[in-house]
Parts: sequence; structure tokens; C-alpha cells
Amino acid sequence: MTGFALPRALRGLCALAALAALCGCASDAPRAARPHAAVSSPAAPSDDPRPVAGLIRVTPRAGARDVRAADRFEVRVRQGRLERVRAVRIRDGVRAPVAGRISADGRRWRPDAHRVALAARYTVDVVARDAAGHRATQHSEFRTYVPAHRFVAAVAPAPGATVGTGMIVSLAFDRPVVDRAAVERAVRVTAWPLTEVAGHWFGAYRLDFRPRRRWAPGSVVTVDLRLRDVRGAPGVYGLQRRSVAFRVGRDQVSTVDAATHTMTVVRGGRTLRTVPVTTGGPGTETYSGRMVISEKARVIRMNGDTVGFGGAYDIKDVPHAMRLTATGTFLHGNYWVPAGTFGARNVSHGCIGLRDAEHGNAATPAAWFYGVSLVGDTVEVINSGRRPVLPDNGLGGWNLTWEEWRAGSALGRTATPAGAD
Repeated sequence: MTGFALPRALRGLCALAALAALCGCASDAPRAARPHAAVSSPAAPSDDPRPVAGLIRVTPRAGARDVRAADRFEVRVRQGRLERVRAVRIRDGVRAPVAGRISADGRRWRPDAHRVALAARYTVDVVARDAAGHRATQHSEFRTYVPAHRFVAAVAPAPGATVGTGMIVSLAFDRPVVDRAAVERAVRVTAWPLTEVAGHWFGAYRLDFRPRRRWAPGSVVTVDLRLRDVRGAPGVYGLQRRSVAFRVGRDQVSTVDAATHTMTVVRGGRTLRTVPVTTGGPGTETYSGRMVISEKARVIRMNGDTVGFGGAYDIKDVPHAMRLTATGTFLHGNYWVPAGTFGARNVSHGCIGLRDAEHGNAATPAAWFYGVSLVGDTVEVINSGRRPVLPDNGLGGWNLTWEEWRAGSALGRTATPAGAD
């Protein structure tokens, strides 16, 4: 038997002990229907805790583990509208809100980021109303995949450095990269003024970037590593999210002519000086082609054992040394051969030697060239009789044409012009 709704005043009296009996028999006696009983509108908002079952659906499901970076993360309602979604990421003990937005129809929320962070816990708190206006809330948590292995990249040049216009950005990875396109896409090299830049892979451990032509003097170049949680290989994900920048100085190109035993130094189109040199002798000729100074040292030890020449030499104090290749070609000061050798004969094991004094001397050609040179300056060797240096031997990428360089990109196209969004 169905009872009618009591008026509000009478319901209040039911709470009194004196009317306990009256309220207790309300469902026993039949009562006439009241013709003016109020009927509530189904569209009016209500806090009546009777929303449609399963109104809110959070993906990934509550309690999910090992959620991958590319897995879908969203909140939906079957009907009605979402009122509020609050998502928080907890990683390395740090809580961070997850930015996102509710769709125009109110039925879906998605985060602004396309991927979730790995090795993190996510909490999601949702408030929604169904089509009848009944409110529902839901709390959900899930955890993302924790990679067993991570990879990082060492970047050259050093952050904040001022370099020559021939500098090539080089990334050296500590683990082999299999998913090269994903990793290359996560590295952005930009410059101002704008210039076209592209990447080139040299095996699984190295990715270089260079412009079509040498950088414009005064350029500011930024290397943005967005490698965190990027898959480099099965079970191996990136760790870094950082940005570094360097500045490009003046334009200086030095041309070494092994046949005339000279080096001509040109800066900004103007010849600074031509100095006498000695290059590689018969059987150990200096590589030809374009090379880039990758490091400088006022004094360095050179031992033939380290580059395949056995005990041919071991000089503990080579002054004013500038590395040109990874295999041991340097442009350096030389004090152990007669002064008349420079400009007359080629006698080295492949290096380019300039006259110097033991322990160095500020007045020598070697000291002068060391002082006017930057890491990133271009040195080109001609007429040596030896093949060009390989593009992966030091920063030898300028020995490839632009088309050959672009062909080494995993993206199959030129990178976005540097500095553009």
C-alpha cells in the first residue's frame, strides 16, 4: 500500500515524542490522495544521491598498474555533464596538477599532454551530474609503468659556450637507440636568426644536428631535450627534460694546404695571416676535407700507442693542442723538429704542426693561432693526397652534402626551421 507525502509541518512534528505513535502508523492507514501534491521537475538540479549507475568512467581504470606513456587517459560520462575534474601527478615525491579541459558538450575530459609520465602515480577526482540533475562523485588512482632501464644523452657543445660557426651539435647516448624516429622527434634544435637544421644518425649511439650552411655569426642556438619517458629501445626510456643554449661567435675558416705547407686563416672574409705548417709525412698523410675544432688544451700528452703507432712517440707536453678528429688528428704546437721544417716539409704522423717553444711561448705561430681560435671553428685540409675524413670522425659532418646529411635523419624529412614553432 502506498502512502502519501506528509506536509512539511506534520513531518516536523513526527520528530517529537508526543506524536511518535501518529508517525509510526502513517503507512498503516489508507489515505486519500491530495489533488494538489507537488510533482518535482526531473530536470531540476538535485543532490539526491541516486545518479545513474556507472555514470562516470575514468580511463585507465581505478587501481591500474603499468600504464604505458601512450595509453589513453580520459574521463567520460554516459549522460549529463562533467562539472569538475581534478587530476594530480605524483612523481619523485612531487605533486603537480595535470592540465586538461572538458569538451564543449561536457561529456569528456582529456589532459593537455598527449602522454602520461612514467614511474608516477595519478589521482583523479571527478564531479558530474546525470541528465536528471543528480550529482555523482568519483575518486580514482592508477600507476604508470616503471622502466627497468633509462638512457641519457651527453650534449656538445657545453651549455653557455661561445663557439665557431662550424659547430655541429652532437648527442652521445649511453645506451643504443632503436626507436630513432621517436628519439629524434624529442630533440629540438632551434636558432635565432632562423635557419634550417636537420639531424643525422651515426649508428645507435650518436645523433648530430647541423644547419644547411655554417651558423650565422651571433646566432643563439638552443638544444631542447624532451627525452623523459620517450622509448629508445624495448624496456629503455629517456630520463632527461632539459634545455641548453650556446652562442655562435665570429666566422673563422682556416685552410691548410699540404702541398705548400701553409695555413691561411680567414675571419669574416678577411685574411688574418698565413703561417707555415708541417702536415703528415709519406704513409701518414693528414686527412683531407673539412674538420672542426672540438676541444682545446694548452698542454696535452701524445702517445703513439693510443692511436696505433706503437712506440713511435710519447711526448708528455705538447703545447697549444686543438683536436680535429676522434682518431687523434690535432692541430698543435711543435717544438721538437727543426724550425726550418715548417713551410718546407711534411714530417708528422698525420697531425698539423705549427712552430712553438717547449712549454709554449706567446710569440710563436702556434700560440697565436690557439689564441684566435674557438671550439667550432672550421679547418679544411687540401692537397694532402689522403681521402677526406669520414663524417663521423670527430665533427666531420660538413663533408656531406645537405642532401646526404638529410638522408641520415630518421624522420625522413628536414627538421622544422630552427626557431619556428
